Amino acid sequence: MKSWQKPGRARAGKNRSTMTQSRQSNAQFANPLDDPSATTLTAGDLEAVFLPAHGMLGVSLRHQGVEILRRLQHLEAAAAKGSTTGIPFLYPWANRLAGHRYEAAGQTAELDPASPLLHFDANGLPMHGVPWSHLAWDIMEARQDRLTAGLDWSSAERLAVFPFRHRLTMTASLQADSLTLETEVLAGKQGPVPVSFGFHPYIGVPGLPRAEWCLTLPAMRRLVLDQRGIPTGREEAYSGLNGPLGARDFDDGFALAGERAAFCIAGAGRGIFVELLEGFANAQVFAPKDADYIAFEPMTAPANALVSGEGLRLVEPGGRFRAAFRIRIGSNA
Repeated sequence: MKSWQKPGRARAGKNRSTMTQSRQSNAQFANPLDDPSATTLTAGDLEAVFLPAHGMLGVSLRHQGVEILRRLQHLEAAAAKGSTTGIPFLYPWANRLAGHRYEAAGQTAELDPASPLLHFDANGLPMHGVPWSHLAWDIMEARQDRLTAGLDWSSAERLAVFPFRHRLTMTASLQADSLTLETEVLAGKQGPVPVSFGFHPYIGVPGLPRAEWCLTLPAMRRLVLDQRGIPTGREEAYSGLNGPLGARDFDDGFALAGERAAFCIAGAGRGIFVELLEGFANAQVFAPKDADYIAFEPMTAPANALVSGEGLRLVEPGGRFRAAFRIRIGSNA
């Protein structure tokens, strides 16, 4: 595993000292998927590892040598099953669709239940778009604290799932106290591109039982869901929360008051913040009561937006859409 720059695409300026530091840092991380593109970023007390050839999946975020991410134990099985783990990119839709057919931006998609590019929930509904293990990104730039990769959505297989030609870029940048992920959609000239993607970062407070984590949620509007987890179109006021996670059980969708919002779990002197910076209008909070993790999921649209049209934004031909969020580690004092 190594950090490297794609020939002819990356910027110059990575000196020998930086390359040596990256190799040494990479050597400390096991690479169970044997991904030759695996790249480690370092800055201050933080170290992050991404797998561009496997969906730009974030598979490690360590603070002072301690892992912050969760559900990392069985990456091979997750890759085979299409399960989420670490920091997965959910594309072209986050959460679930109400059926196997949708119409958006003048195009119709009929999803094939037998397609290996699809993953389904327990009710047989398409879930989280194309699994990360089926999306190989190309590295455009790799530096000690920054990684940029690109993905072309132009193959027949991908267009059968999401019939909109476009290109994606994602940049992971590390600072001394935070990891920022910026995603950009560049629409092709053929037509507009719907935006309904998201992320599903699994995090946990190291060295502290789940029940003792202090959970902070902002004031939002809770989406009323049906029994399948599909928004009904109704919303309820949610005043936020600041208290122990305890035995609370979350799998709730929310509409944000604005594009900037912050979520936090804290304990044992450490606060882990998921801060939505730009482009995300919705969020999902997922915390099964018997699991040692929580996920604050940034979403550019509510669940089922490709089917319902609710909250669905379009990138006009040749236009760009940008979304960004960060995971910041601080004190919970």
